Amino acid sequence: MALIDKIFGRKKTLSELDRQELRKEEILIGKQRDRLFRRIEEITTAKQKIFQQGAAQKSVELRKALAQDFELKSQEQLLAARELNLRSKELLTVSRLRMIKENQQGGRALGRLNLTDKDVARISQWIEDDTVGQDLYQQRLDGILEMGAESDKDALANVGLTQAGQELMNIWNDMDKGAIKEEQAFNDADQAVRRRNAAMDKEN
Repeated sequence: MALIDKIFGRKKTLSELDRQELRKEEILIGKQRDRLFRRIEEITTAKQKIFQQGAAQKSVELRKALAQDFELKSQEQLLAARELNLRSKELLTVSRLRMIKENQQGGRALGRLNLTDKDVARISQWIEDDTVGQDLYQQRLDGILEMGAESDKDALANVGLTQAGQELMNIWNDMDKGAIKEEQAFNDADQAVRRRNAAMDKEN
């Protein structure tokens, strides 16, 4: 059963959803996403091994067989990446709904739960659409949930990427370009997370 059916296709309304129920679903999807992470890593390692074997071989027939294996692994990797994108969007959806619920119970007017059937259909379509990436989906979902107000930015940061997370993305991009070495990149990433944690400790 798709997430959209489990969460939205109930007899009770969204305003009646239990935040503990949402949290359980959030944990479940998170575990599924973690398994996909590991699977993609396994496939990547297997592809590297196949590539190295092909480079060491001189037999044309063996290289053909290895090339076929490499292509099959690439297809498997693509399918896993698509599922990872879907699970990530599902996780974001549940996290957003839980955050709205918790803030409403705490007296804060953050977002809305009175979605129409049309809203639900659009969300479902975006989740299933491979061409809609996580960033675009987040923008569209926040628009439907009316979570784009300036006063809600801090709360939204708890679900989306923090500044430290964005710094890590930038560091990885720099590594891809060869602009920074791995050891220095790790130190920079670690410092970014430490700064974020220190700032959160001060706020608390």
